[in-house]
Amino acid sequence: MPALPWITPHPADPGTRAVVMASRFEVRSLKDVPRFLAGALRAWRQVRTAPGALGASLNARPLRREFFTLSAWESRDALYAYARAEPHRSVMTGLRSTMKDSAFVYWEVAADELPITWGEAERRVEAERRAAA
Repeated sequence: MPALPWITPHPADPGTRAVVMASRFEVRSLKDVPRFLAGALRAWRQVRTAPGALGASLNARPLRREFFTLSAWESRDALYAYARAEPHRSVMTGLRSTMKDSAFVYWEVAADELPITWGEAERRVEAERRAAA
C-alpha cells in the first residue's frame, strides 16, 4: 500500500518553525490490521481540519502489521489538542488492545523544510526504538 501523500491543511508562515512528530505502530496480529487502518483513516481525516496542522502523511505496511504517521504542527500545544480531540482520542483509546509496539519521536524544523521525507522520519523512529530498547 503506498503512503498517503503529504497534505498541507494550513500552510506555515515563512520564517517560522514547525514541531514534527513521527510514529510507528505495530499491531499484534494480521486480523487487527483492518481495524487499525480504519481508525487511522478516521484520524487522518481529522488532521485535514485540525487547527495548527501544517502537514501530515500516513504510511501503512499491512502485511508487516506496521503503520507510520508523520505530521508537522505550529506548536506542541496544537499537536496535543489534536490528540485529545475526537475522533483521535477515541480511536487511539479503542485500539490500545491491538497494539504490540509503538514509538514516537518529536523534533523541530524550519517551516520551509516541510515536507519531511519518509526516509528521515523512519530513521528517527528507528533510532528512538533502539534507544528505548
